[in-house]
Amino acid sequence: MCGIFACHCHPDVQKFKPTALRMGKAIRHRGPDWSGNHIAGDTILVHERLSIVGIDTGAQPLLSDDGNIALAVNGEIYNHKVIRKQLAKPYPFKTHSDCEVIIPLYQEHGIDAPRHLDGMFSWVLHDKKQNRVVAARDPIGITTFYMGRSSETPGAVYFASELKCLAPVCDQIEFFPPGHVYDSKTDKLTRYYDPQWLVEPSRIPSNPIDYQLLRTTFERSVRKRLMAEVPYGVLLSGGLDSSLVASIAQRETLRLQKAYAAQSNGRANGFNTPEEQEDLAGIDEEYRLNSIPVLSQLNSFSIGLPDAPDSKAALEVARFLGTKHHNFTFTIQEGLDALSDVIYHLETFDVTTIRASTPMFLLSRKIKAMGVKMVLSGEGSDEIFGGYLYFHQAPNKEEFHEETVRRVKNLHLADCLRANKSTSAWGVEARVPFLDKEFLNVSMNIDPKEKMITKDRIEKYIMRKAFDTSDEPGEQPYLPDKILWRQKEQFSDGVGYGWIDALKDNAEIHVSDEDMKNPKPEWGEDVPDSKEAYWYRTMFDEHFPSYCAKTVMRWTPTWSKQTDPSGRAIASHNAAYKAGSA
Repeated sequence: MCGIFACHCHPDVQKFKPTALRMGKAIRHRGPDWSGNHIAGDTILVHERLSIVGIDTGAQPLLSDDGNIALAVNGEIYNHKVIRKQLAKPYPFKTHSDCEVIIPLYQEHGIDAPRHLDGMFSWVLHDKKQNRVVAARDPIGITTFYMGRSSETPGAVYFASELKCLAPVCDQIEFFPPGHVYDSKTDKLTRYYDPQWLVEPSRIPSNPIDYQLLRTTFERSVRKRLMAEVPYGVLLSGGLDSSLVASIAQRETLRLQKAYAAQSNGRANGFNTPEEQEDLAGIDEEYRLNSIPVLSQLNSFSIGLPDAPDSKAALEVARFLGTKHHNFTFTIQEGLDALSDVIYHLETFDVTTIRASTPMFLLSRKIKAMGVKMVLSGEGSDEIFGGYLYFHQAPNKEEFHEETVRRVKNLHLADCLRANKSTSAWGVEARVPFLDKEFLNVSMNIDPKEKMITKDRIEKYIMRKAFDTSDEPGEQPYLPDKILWRQKEQFSDGVGYGWIDALKDNAEIHVSDEDMKNPKPEWGEDVPDSKEAYWYRTMFDEHFPSYCAKTVMRWTPTWSKQTDPSGRAIASHNAAYKAGSA
């Protein structure tokens, strides 16, 4: 992940520059590799870079050949090579950066440019001739992005990857909505990502399940996210989602290793078969194989308290797949000591997000220390397929589908926010294959009756079935059966049940009954409903002004009377584990 800060229509941009650079520095953890800035007219762009693709030439802000257009981007554009070939007019690219294609796309399509992008991104583009700023965020909001205003500079608009850049200079801040584009010509946000399943959630899809399509589309999603020129790995909890991602990534890594060996052998001996040459050319085009510095054993990473359920499952998966596995442990005290830092980096006070982010935050620091800069992660599957245990209580397929749409819409305030900020706090980038546009189009248009949980179908049954090769003779299994059909554990539970218990116990120490009866007046109607939630809110207030709270959403299960969002609090979880231990 990179970090961006920008301001358009500032009354004295030169005087503001030192402040802008300081705001960029506040998110240097997101982009520790290089810093850049650009001023034109009344606009400044600041960029903190994490180099993953085009590492030798991709410093930002990027400029057009004539210097008229400047661009600052946070994210990855997976179809950049396809775009380069399909441009109506040849463009004199200066870099190998995947992000540079946004400039000619804007020149050809204006504010429709983001419709042509396949990736995760937040970007701000300045057109000097028109003194126009265009900003956009990826369809689901995988990358975090905010915009703000200040009563001291009316008419100016600010953009940043994190709240901490805007809070010192803005008194009005909101999240930049996913799938939207901002145009300073109209000073309006417009939705560009508008599939029917998203904009008409009450229109229930009826497509029959195609298991082969589901499998191949997801495999393609994982493959495209291996686009990197730096060492990468996978986050492996041992649950279905991360295990499938790891399995496909390992298959692709082994394929690349084989192709690289054949390529090297062919160069040394002056031969390859025509079939090998064609295959290698395709791989080299897709991955820039010659510049990949590391094609070693795939690294997988897990974390938990000692004897955590997820850690044991992750080790089993890693052994089955043959990844180079790193199982880290943390103590409850280490987690508690990190809470304030976690809330500062996450910029939320949501209970579920903080519970799950703390181990991920600690793990990301370990990953960065090992020299790995990019990881694949499994966020999004539970929202798409109704994988959370409270979906057991969905009354019908209509409500089931509408709830999955609601969850996907809010991912940018929950699991996407967690994955993005927990990793970027240490200069690591997380990529999420389940939120691929093509895969979403397939999976969100399946008749929801196929996703519902019944006596005969565990949660996410169709995804499990799509990767079950038991009736395919000669096909290598993707995962062991006990992992493929393992019941859902929410991450904050799976790292060890003692973690949540410790958080609740410590909240009792820090928050009194009297505190609960007298919430802060500035909280208005957004009053914490538990001591744990109250505790987190007070820590949030130590870092951010009260008006930043409007960017936060509380994660709560539907169809459940439980106030605790933990999966462990859902009756179906207890029933399943009592049966399993009997």
